[in-house]
Order: sequence, then structure tokens, then C-alpha cells
Amino acid sequence: MFREETSQSKTTLRLHKRIARLKALAVKYKRAEITQNALLEISNFAASVTTPKEFYSSLHKSVNELIPADNFFIATLNSSNGKLEVPFFLDEKDAHPDDCYPDEDLSETLYSGLTGYVLRTEQTLICNDQTYQQLVKSKAISLRGSTCQQWIGTPIKSADQTIGVLVFQSYSPNVVYSEIEIELMNFISHHISGVIQRLDNQEQLEQAIDTRTKELSIAYNKLKQEVYERRRAERLQKSLFEIADLANSNIDNQQFYSEIHRVISHLLPVNNCFISLLNEQRNTLTFPYFVSQFDLEPPKSRPLSDGLTEYILLNHKPRLLEKADINALIASGELYKAAPELNDTKEINQWVAVPLFIHGQVRGALTIYSYSFSQNYQEKDLELLTFVSQHIATAIEKKLSAESLKLSYEQLEDKVNQRTQALADANNDLEKEISQRKRIERQLVHDAKHDNLTGLPNRSMFMERLTQAIKHVRRHTLNRFAVLFIDMDRFKLLNDTLGHLEGDRFLIETAKRLKLCIRSNDMLARLGGDEFVILLDSISDSQDAEDVAERVLAELSRPYQLANQQFNSSGSIGISMSGQNRSDTSESILRDADTAMYQAKSQGKGCFVIFNNDVNKQQITDIKLENELKSAISDKQLQISYLPIMALNTEKVVALEPRLFWHHPTLGKIKQDKLNNIAEHCNMIIELDNYMLEMVNNSFHTMQSIYGNELKLHLSISSQHLNHKYALRAFKNRLKQFQFDSSKATLFFNEKAFVQNTNNHICAFESLSPLNVKLGIEGYGSAHSAISSLTFLPIDALKLDSSYCSHLENSQHLKLVKAYFSAAQAMEIAVFAVGVNSASQQQVLQNIGFEVGQGIVLGEVIECSAEVKTDKIVNQACA
Repeated sequence: MFREETSQSKTTLRLHKRIARLKALAVKYKRAEITQNALLEISNFAASVTTPKEFYSSLHKSVNELIPADNFFIATLNSSNGKLEVPFFLDEKDAHPDDCYPDEDLSETLYSGLTGYVLRTEQTLICNDQTYQQLVKSKAISLRGSTCQQWIGTPIKSADQTIGVLVFQSYSPNVVYSEIEIELMNFISHHISGVIQRLDNQEQLEQAIDTRTKELSIAYNKLKQEVYERRRAERLQKSLFEIADLANSNIDNQQFYSEIHRVISHLLPVNNCFISLLNEQRNTLTFPYFVSQFDLEPPKSRPLSDGLTEYILLNHKPRLLEKADINALIASGELYKAAPELNDTKEINQWVAVPLFIHGQVRGALTIYSYSFSQNYQEKDLELLTFVSQHIATAIEKKLSAESLKLSYEQLEDKVNQRTQALADANNDLEKEISQRKRIERQLVHDAKHDNLTGLPNRSMFMERLTQAIKHVRRHTLNRFAVLFIDMDRFKLLNDTLGHLEGDRFLIETAKRLKLCIRSNDMLARLGGDEFVILLDSISDSQDAEDVAERVLAELSRPYQLANQQFNSSGSIGISMSGQNRSDTSESILRDADTAMYQAKSQGKGCFVIFNNDVNKQQITDIKLENELKSAISDKQLQISYLPIMALNTEKVVALEPRLFWHHPTLGKIKQDKLNNIAEHCNMIIELDNYMLEMVNNSFHTMQSIYGNELKLHLSISSQHLNHKYALRAFKNRLKQFQFDSSKATLFFNEKAFVQNTNNHICAFESLSPLNVKLGIEGYGSAHSAISSLTFLPIDALKLDSSYCSHLENSQHLKLVKAYFSAAQAMEIAVFAVGVNSASQQQVLQNIGFEVGQGIVLGEVIECSAEVKTDKIVNQACA
């Protein structure tokens, strides 16, 4: 019995255990089913949501069914800036971190707390109060938020990278999260990661679509504008064609102007428009066309007054006038002052008018205007109307010409019908007109190929004839020709002294003389200025050209009678022969003759030179000489001498002018003037001046020991030192290095350079004045600068051009020298005579009042040498 009871008890106990286990399984399966449904719901809306906010709200509802989620938030990492954000936050005690810590950066706040700790460790953190205090004590985190019972943070990962944190927390001891909830959190975090990635991709796609949409919109607007401009251009082109067709049509004037108005209306709104024209006498204004939106009466013809239309005609410019502009013109008295009855502009809002140029003159105006404020014209409308008005003016011009011609035909037909004799007279007049036209055409052809002053062929005709001569000698190799290039000497002096009228008479007389020296089959032409050329056709050899050149020089050397006085001149001739080169052209032959002419000038003028290869060799020699000069300056091979400046009455040396010279190994002694020419050609004039200043600095104290400490120094300086501030600065630094009293020195600059760049010289003079040196102008009178320039130049001395001393026997030159002397005296400027070569010149200058001068008669150049002191130097020093 006892055994049976024991057996039943065991069976009952097993059944109870099985029932308990079945109930636990039932609860577990029920929870698994709820969990599965919740996770399925999460998966469904995770795939369907379009915004993070919508996803996080739905997620919270689903999670709250599985896990206590009254305190729940999600922190995500922004991939673009690397900062933490809180897209969803729900808490019983704490407010959103932005509200709790308004003065702190949200990302830095989260990074310093438990959320940042999970993000850094990338591991799930289950934290109670004890764990929290340990983390704070170890300074792994900072105190943030209210104290909670349990805090769980699960990292949200995407492709092995943590992109956020999923956080659950509880403030009640009754709410404890177990391993099941933690595992569920990990599963949910995977869904969140996928949704965040998808939403990010969707947002990037939307941004890309938005960007592309904007680009397409811009491209569309640009294309739309291009289409508009193209259509506008097509309308404009069509309108211009229509205007051109109207110019050649046979319609009457009223219809013609109506069609013009119609064409313009295709381009602009022209409800109010009129065309005004001036009569032939330009004293009456007519209005052949007028249209108004209010059907106003067209204005009648009237004399010119001070209306708006006359304002446009007088200014010759298109204008767009607003109402305020019109009122301002009326108030200033420019409009309607003489004829206020013409003023009908009170209701006008805008006035646009463009002058019409007919036969090269303003003969009318095209005007449009508006009364309404809603119809406003812009500047582009004015530009368009201006462009179209040119074609309209051309059309009106053709129309008026056609009407004039038609009227002439009608008048002519009436006269023919009235009397037959009138036709004969008209025919005679027509023949005379044709004859006159032909004569004018022949004259135009002649003028196009001849010089207006002398009547000689000009360059164009001469080059044609020269080209024909070249072709002829190529076909007939035994024939030869020569070109003589003639340049008159002293022509500039003639123009400057006697005037351009006498210069023209001189050229006409020269042309007559040259014609006497050539044959009828030769050609004489004037190239311009004082340059003449002769083509000697069919000559035997160069001797024929030389004979002609000698005859020309003889004729040109005879005195000219100009301005009731004789004027002597001469010519420099360059000769170029044919057959020098098979590739000769008209330009090359003329260039060779020009080169030979300049060589003749360099040989002393009044002679001729035949061009040959030696000329080219001479140019090569010149280049070699320039290079040798550079080496000579570098090796300090140039030497210095001094030209004395003496008192005219006592011949005592009062100043010295340094002159450089060069003992060339083959050319001998080369003086200052030639050194200057060579240096200017190779752009070394500044280096040459610097060399001279260095030599003067080293030797002038020797000259002072001979002539006394009161001895002055005259330095001839190139104006290239004044061309720019760097050269001027270097020049001033050199002057500061003088080892003698700089107040004894006077710097002379050439007048021609001063005239060519006056402002630059004046500025440089003002800069040099503080250096305690005196300033002067040399060659004064060669460029004929205004005497009034002496009033504002900070100069102390003048040196007259040497040509004045050589022409003192000329009464005009003598008067000019006296005028220069008087002007300098009045300005308290020292004046020096240059080129005193005879005792008579010295006496004339003394009579004028000159006290100091330089020249051959006053003393020769003194070479500065430490070993040599001539008796002449000692005598001059003691004088």
C-alpha cells in the first residue's frame, strides 16, 4: 500500500514538472512569436520608410512591444563632418542633450559620455551605477545626465565600421534588461544600420538628382535664351531685308513710311512714332510720317526752333529720355524756351529718338515715345533702334534719290514735250557733263599718281615704273638702268627760318632744276618731304649715272632766291645700279639707293655715292666698331681732353668742357662726336657718359691746380639719363661721388631731346636741382623751342647752337641771336656762344653783349696728361 502511494506521488511530481516545463515552453514560444512578429514588422517598415524620423518613430513603437523602451535614444555618426547626432530621443527624466547643454557642442557632449565610450570601444556596454562610477573615476567618461538603474548601449555597425549607438536605460529597479533583450538590441541595431545606409544613399541620390536638375535647368534657360536671341536676330535680319526691299520699291512716300513703321513694330512696340526731315537749306523741319495711339493731328512743317526733335538733330546722338530728363532740359532752358507753344510733352513717359544720317549729314530723326508707365524702353531698345535707323536712313536716302531722279526725268520729259530745242540744250549740257566727268576722272588718276606740290610722279607711280624697268632688264640682259635717290641738305633749316611757304617754293624750284638734268625717257619723282628720285632708263654703264649726278649737284648748288634773299643748298645723292642681283625688286633697289644717300650725307653732304657691296661691308664694319667701343670702355682705353671756354674780351679760361677721344688701332683718333654716334647706335650712350664722369672725377682737380679753383666745368650729358627713374637715380648717385665742389659743374642737356620730351626733362631738372649742380641747355635754337619755356625751366645757362655763329652775316640770324641773348639776360640766365671760329664772329658776339664763348679761335682742345704741361696751358692759366 505504501509502495503504491509512493509510486503515485512520483508520477504526480513528474506530471507537475512536465506541465511546468510545457507552460514555460508555451510562454517562450509565445514570446518568440511576438518577437518574430515585431522583428518582421521592423523589417517591413525598414524597407518602406522614406525618412529617418518616420523610421525611428515606427521602430520605437515596435521595440516597445518587446522591450521596455520608455527611455530610448539613437545616436548616429554624420559621415560628412564626423559629428554625432541624435535623430531620436525619449527619456523620462532628461531633456534632449541640445536643451540640457545649450552652451556645448552636441557631438562633443555625446563623445564625452557613455555614448562616446561605446562608439570608441565598438562593444556593447551594460552599465549600472557601480560601473558608471568606475568609468567616471577612471576618466574614461564625464558625468552626463541623470543617474539611472541600468544603461545599455549597443554599437550600430555597417561594413565593420561603427556608425552609431542604440541606447536603452531604466530608472526603476523593476525594469532589468536580460541577455535576451541585449541579443534583441543587437539584432535591431543591424536593421538600423541597413536603414541608415539606405536612407543615406537615398539622400545622396536625391541630392545628385537635385544638382543635375539644377544644371539641366540652367542649360535649358541658356538654350532658351540662345533660341530667343537667334529668333530676335532672325527678326532683325528679316526686318533689314524688308527695309532694303522698300528702298528699291515703287510705292509712294506715305506707303513707304507706313511700311517702315510696320517693320519697326515687329521689333519694338511703336504705338507712337514719327519721322522728321530737314529740307535742303537745313532751316525747315518737315514731318512726312506721324502716327499716334490717340489719333492726334500730325505736326505741320516749321522753322527750326528749340524743340525736342531739334535737340536730337543738334546733338547728333541717339537719346533715351525719361520724363524727368525732359523736365530737367526744359527747366535748364535748353528746350522750349524760344517756342513754349511747341511743348506737348506733359503726358509723355519716355522719348526715344535716333538721328538719321543722309548723304553723310544729319538730315532727320526717327522718334518713338510712350505715354504709359507700363511700356518702358530700355538701353538695348535704343541700341537696336540705332542699328535699324542706319538702314532706314539708307532706305530714305535711296528713296529720296529715286524721287529726285524721277522728278528730274519728269521735268526733262515736260521740257521735251514743250520744246525740242530744250532737248538739244540738255544734250549739250549732258555732253559737257560727260566731258567734265572724264576730265575729272583723268585728273583724279593723275592726282593719285602725282605729287600735289611739284606735279611730279609720286612714290606709287615711280614704283610701278621701276618694276617695269626691272622686268625689262631681266628680258633684255644687255640693258641697264640706275636709280638716283636725292635728299636736299639744310631743308629743315630753311623751313624753320623762312617758313613752310618758302620751303614749298624751294621744292618747286628744285623740281624744275632736276627736270633740266634728265632726258625725256627718264623719270623724276618726289617721294615726300625733300626726297626726290630719278630713274635713268637705258644707260650704258655707271658713268652715265655719275654724269647725271654731277649735273644735278651743279644745279642744286646754284643759290636760291627766297624771301628776297639768297639761300644756298646742296643735295646728297645715292645711286643704285641694276643688275647687282638677280633677286632685285623695286623696294630693294630703292632701299640700296637710300642707303647710299645716307652714306653720302655721312661723307659731308653735297656729293654722291654709288651703292655696292662695300656699303654692306661698311655696315659690318660699323657693327665691329660698336663692339670694339664696348671693349674699349670696359678696358678703359678712352682718354679725356678739355675744350676751353674763354672770356671773349680777355681770352681767359673760365671753364672747361671735357671731351673723350679714342686712339683706335686702325682708324686712328676718334673724337667725341663720332664716339657719341657710335654709342647711340649701340645704345651705350649712358655708359659713355658714366665713363666721362669717372675720368672727370679723377682729372679735374689737376686742371683746377693749373687754372685755379674758380675754374668751372661744363658737362654735356645725354638725355637718356632722364628717360626713367632708375637711370636718373643712378645718375644722381654718380654726381654725389664728385671729388670736387659740385657747384662748379653745369650739366648741359641737348635742346632737341628737351623738345621731344619736355615734361620728362622738367621733372628731372627739379630732381637734380637739390644736388648743388647747375643745369643748362645746349644746342639752343636748333629745335626752336619756345622762348617762353625759359620762364618755367630751373636752368642757369644756355649754349647757342653752333650754326648761329656760322651765319652771323645773315641779318635774320643776327636778329634771332640778339633775341635769344636778350631773353636769357632778362631771365638772368648765363648764355654762351658756341662755334666761334673767326675773329669777326668774336667781335660781333662782343658787340651783342656775349662775354663767354668757345670755338677754334678761342683755344684748342687740351689733352689731360700727367706728364705733359705745355707752355700754352701755363700761359692760359696765368692770363
